[in-house]
Amino acid sequence: MYRLEEEVETDWWEVEALYDLCFSPGRTALSSYRLRDGVPTVAALCLVVRDDDGTLAAAIRYWPVEVGGEDVLLLGPVAVHPTRQSEGLGGLLINESLVEARRTGWERVMLVGDVPYYRRFGFAKLEGVEMPPPTNPERVLGLALKAGAWERVRGAVTKATGVAVGMGVVAG
Repeated sequence: MYRLEEEVETDWWEVEALYDLCFSPGRTALSSYRLRDGVPTVAALCLVVRDDDGTLAAAIRYWPVEVGGEDVLLLGPVAVHPTRQSEGLGGLLINESLVEARRTGWERVMLVGDVPYYRRFGFAKLEGVEMPPPTNPERVLGLALKAGAWERVRGAVTKATGVAVGMGVVAG
């Protein structure tokens, strides 16, 4: 049995250790991390899954960014402990957090990832949205949480400067 919870401040380093385990040691050098540096997470969407004994099994985080002056959620990282993979925990985190993102008023979300995996959640390749190099443009994916939310949203992805009031952004 698992518990799905909002990540709290005391979870921060345990989640970081999970990310270190699941991703390459150079993960923080990726362009998406430059967009996150010094920017608080969107706390209400950062979730963890723990088993009955409290062991961290999976985690997801979201960060605000901007594309063409529009507020956008940047999904990621999402990670499942290697001993818990193929149990649906990644899908659970993505689905639950997207429901909450829509409920709290976010209109669009993007990520850098594999189309075959994220297509099942509704993500598709974004045209005209440019992540900082060296990101492969084929891996820049988006999802509209509100009909038409990505229409006419184009340009470089930049650090958030003015996230809408009430979006639940707090430092991590």
